[in-house]
This record gives sequence, C-alpha cells and structure tokens, in this order.
Amino acid sequence: DGRVKTLHPKVHGGLLAVRDDETHRSAMRIHQIPEIDMVVVNLYPFREASQAEGATVESARANIDIGGPCMVRAAAKNYLRVAAVVDPIDYPRVVEILKENDARLTLASRFDLARKAFDHTAEYDAAIADYLSEIQTREMRDCYTRVDEDA
Repeated sequence: DGRVKTLHPKVHGGLLAVRDDETHRSAMRIHQIPEIDMVVVNLYPFREASQAEGATVESARANIDIGGPCMVRAAAKNYLRVAAVVDPIDYPRVVEILKENDARLTLASRFDLARKAFDHTAEYDAAIADYLSEIQTREMRDCYTRVDEDA
C-alpha cells in the first residue's frame, strides 16, 4: 500500500523545489531532501477496475490513485527541472534523449512530457468523476452497510 510513502514531504520537496532558490536549497539540506529529476508513474487502473465484470463501488474506490497523480502533477509543475513520464510509449524516446544529452532531458522534452502529464491526470480525474456521478446513493449504501452514516 503506497498511501503514505508517495505523499511524503521529502518526495514532494524533491519534486517541487526551485533549485536556484537558496531558501529552497537550504531547506533541502536541513531536511535531507534529495533532488528528484524524473518520475515515471503508472496510475492505478481505475477505469479498468470500475468497468470490470463484477466490479463494486468498493473495488472501484480502492483503485483511485492519489499519490501517483500528486507526484505526476508536482513533477509536471516543475518541468523547468523535473520530468514527468506517464506513458510507456514515451520510454524509448526519453532514454534516447538521456543518452544524447549527458543523462539530461531537454527543456522542450520536459515541457512536452508535462503537457502530456496534465492531460493524463485530467482524464484520470474525469473518469473518476464520471463513474461517481453514475453511482446511485442506494448502491453506495448497499456496498458499505457497516460504515457509520455520521462519520
């Protein structure tokens, strides 16, 4: 279960830090936050899980990825220094660029990956919102008979 480890401040600090800002660099040293140059993320398969034969509200809910999209969005926001790779089809090109550029991606490639990353997380969130809008309250309550209504 990755719920705790992917939402860790050291992960997001390493993704979001403005590396030429001495305040950020100092905080990274103090808190031992490493720089992260790239995230390669495959999100939980929400659409597939929610549409699978025999899928329940609970099995769909369990396949809502939170940490993955957060890391992707953090990396994509900081495309000036960090790459967000969300599509396996991009792996060969990313490797090619790394080989050609002393293990660094170009700004143009990071920007293209960021654009794709934000499209990907937007589509992911839309799939979740669409699914939840189709669920009837009764269907949800039937799935969670033991959950306290007042909680």
